[in-house]
Amino acid sequence: MPFHRRDPVKRLNVGLLVIAFVLSLFAGRLVQLQTIESDSYSELAMRQRLQTIELPAVRGEITDADGHPLAVTVEARAIFADPYMIKPDRRQEIVNALAPALGLDRAAVMKAISRPDSRFEYLARGVRPDRARMIMGYGFAGIGTLPEYRREYPNDSLAAGVIGFVNGEGKGAAGLEYALNSRLAGQAGWQRVEISPEGQHIPMGEDAKRPSVPGSGVRLTLMRDIQFHAQRAIERQVKATGARSGSVIVMDPRDGRMLAMASAPGYDPNHYTRSSPSRWGSPLVQEAYEPGSTGKVVTAAAVMEKGGVTPNTPFTVPDSVRRYDRTFKDSHPHPTERLTFAGVLATSSNVGTILASERISQRELYESLRAFGFGEKTGVGLPGETAGQMLPPDKWSGTDRYPIAFGQSVSVNAVQMASVYATIANDGVRAAPTLIAGFTGEDGSFTPEPSRGSRRVVGSATARALRDMLEGVASPEGTAPKARIPGYRVAGKTGTAEIVNPRCGCYDGSGYIASFAGFAPADDPQLVVQVVLRGPTRGSHYGGDAAAPVFKDVMSFALQTRKIPPTGSKPPIIKIHAPG
Repeated sequence: MPFHRRDPVKRLNVGLLVIAFVLSLFAGRLVQLQTIESDSYSELAMRQRLQTIELPAVRGEITDADGHPLAVTVEARAIFADPYMIKPDRRQEIVNALAPALGLDRAAVMKAISRPDSRFEYLARGVRPDRARMIMGYGFAGIGTLPEYRREYPNDSLAAGVIGFVNGEGKGAAGLEYALNSRLAGQAGWQRVEISPEGQHIPMGEDAKRPSVPGSGVRLTLMRDIQFHAQRAIERQVKATGARSGSVIVMDPRDGRMLAMASAPGYDPNHYTRSSPSRWGSPLVQEAYEPGSTGKVVTAAAVMEKGGVTPNTPFTVPDSVRRYDRTFKDSHPHPTERLTFAGVLATSSNVGTILASERISQRELYESLRAFGFGEKTGVGLPGETAGQMLPPDKWSGTDRYPIAFGQSVSVNAVQMASVYATIANDGVRAAPTLIAGFTGEDGSFTPEPSRGSRRVVGSATARALRDMLEGVASPEGTAPKARIPGYRVAGKTGTAEIVNPRCGCYDGSGYIASFAGFAPADDPQLVVQVVLRGPTRGSHYGGDAAAPVFKDVMSFALQTRKIPPTGSKPPIIKIHAPG
């Protein structure tokens, strides 16, 4: 039958058939979505809505021995972008506003906000709350903040070489912040929430959470006021002498507690990127140096314990001696002298020390050095510690024993050398150097760090004799009258060591290490102070001139701060010259 366009019934039937066909397609697709592929699409939709947010842990504080904060955690904000919410025509405006406000690279910000498939991109971390409020005041869609924490150092550069810093990723990157990162950092948590396409939190959506666990606090043995004075003193002397660097250690010899560990030049851990990475370490443990004459005290202990030498043993001391193919000299020319062994130590005679060292074998000398801690790390807890250089006797050349006897051809770090004098001060017992007093919990509880132990190195009679002999160093006839402190008995030893030129492996006069290590009161030692200046270029490079005044300054302050009075006793009479 011919079809007539004017036949309304036929047109209606055809339309109904088309509609029925289209509806069947929709129904089939609906069945496919709701049954066959429902799980996969539901999972995809959920992934698009779900957002996992990190819940940062509060990093533990670092304090001094009295609880004064050295490193604290304060409230901060993270600035993030939701690129999905940012329209392309608004991107440049956002970059122009946020990059200068947050100190960010414009290209990096543009790259981060131009990822349309991403719902979360960090732009900045550790932003101060007031700065974050300013950013949010711009009202940009797709820009938000999250609560977090940032590390601050309220005393700026104080003890930076010990404390270190936390980097932009929130991880310890130097010093104790690095070494104790796992204890300080705690454990971050997370929260999983559903976010609408408009970027809003869906209140009744999925919301799973694992709370963060705060980190432990660390209490150090350092005392803030002594640390501050020591740091300022060494900074001034490094500048005055043109030295490459310097360090000061204040130590309690009775238990090994480090009361100050100062070094210069330093840096401000609040702005660590403004300083050279070469300053971020701790030269107190990371830089090895030849101790020079401060090392003679170990030889003295060895010859007194094993060689039958006493303070009054006489030696005929020329200004030079030849051993095998080498000539060894004293620091200043002088006529042949008759000195007691106490006089050898007081005048810091290299030749006299060599003569005394020949009373013992090189194996006995080596064992004494090892007993005092040469060649092994102190374990004080700072990263990158060097054990120094200390070869066994079977690797010594024919003449090595002689410079080793007066503190050259071996190397130590500053903490090792301070520990040597602490051992003499503590009646010959070496208490392991200790920097960490213990850890504090979130509830304020304190757990002391276990004692690191002690061991006897030399007999108490030898140690007492050495203390008396070392008082002669600070006498008018000794090498360090500038170390004397009015009213107190002071004992110690100067050191002036040549620096090895690494290009030739030789001593060519290219530089010196000036040092002084000592303790007070000499007859009841309660404090050890050790000073090291590396490469002084202005004025005298001798330890008695460059380092001893710093010892006097720091020791005087520490004695007053610790309320340690003079003993009131008279110093022993030290015989410098022997009869005949």
